[in-house]
Amino acid sequence: MEAVYALMDTILPLEPLRFTFMKNALLAILLLTPLLGLLGTMAVNQQMAFFSDALGHSALTGIGLGIVLGVSSDLVSMLVFGVVWAVLICRIKQTGAASTDTVISVFSSTSIAAGLLILSQGGGFAKYSSLLIGDVLAVTPQDLLWLLCALIGGVALWMAMYNSLLMAGVNASLARSRGVPTRLVECVFVVLVAVAVMLAIRWVGVMLINALLILPAAAGRNLARNSRQHALWSVGIALVSGVAGLLSAYAWDTSAGAAIVLYAAAFYALSLLGRHWTNE
Repeated sequence: MEAVYALMDTILPLEPLRFTFMKNALLAILLLTPLLGLLGTMAVNQQMAFFSDALGHSALTGIGLGIVLGVSSDLVSMLVFGVVWAVLICRIKQTGAASTDTVISVFSSTSIAAGLLILSQGGGFAKYSSLLIGDVLAVTPQDLLWLLCALIGGVALWMAMYNSLLMAGVNASLARSRGVPTRLVECVFVVLVAVAVMLAIRWVGVMLINALLILPAAAGRNLARNSRQHALWSVGIALVSGVAGLLSAYAWDTSAGAAIVLYAAAFYALSLLGRHWTNE
């Protein structure tokens, strides 16, 4: 890591980056936001905008169950429970028993209630309250390794599944007639989103993770003319929002996650204006 820090000092001689924790936070954002930007495009196209919200809430339940079962790592608990929860949402959604937004709402409400019930026993929820808003400045070099693996694996899977996901989102019946295993593809996608959300939740927070996943993708959709441009716009907006939000949070001494989301929201507002001007 020392070589990476030295390179950052050479390329980015900025005052905030004098501190190691700021370097780690910037690296985390550079690794995390492109992945969320890519996954967000599919979440928007699949009309699953609140899916990451349900997964974010499930992080509390995962930690709670991990404590009950004696699992020492909160991250492992969140990842395992998040993946299981994502697959359950996907399978129930595929049965057609209820609309997508209803299924997601039910799982979201259930998971946050169960998590609060377990973690608040004996008034102990205070030490987990940081999960609600996140703290990107707490990133460690080991966390960066997890994020790097997630980015590489996530991009590889996204590229391999992109055409199938896009076709399934546009017309599931047509996709099945072309031999696309739509149910399997959708389940793999939600598992990928679950892993990304659980890795990001400690730094972005339960309350903000959905916004960070969806806002760049929604803004990119307003500006893009095709699916490739949508992905590029989404990743670019996520990256710029992340870096600008981090540096602004340092200057203003406030929450980095909140600043990042507000920058993404500003980009979304500008994209609406750009779309309006283009259509005139």
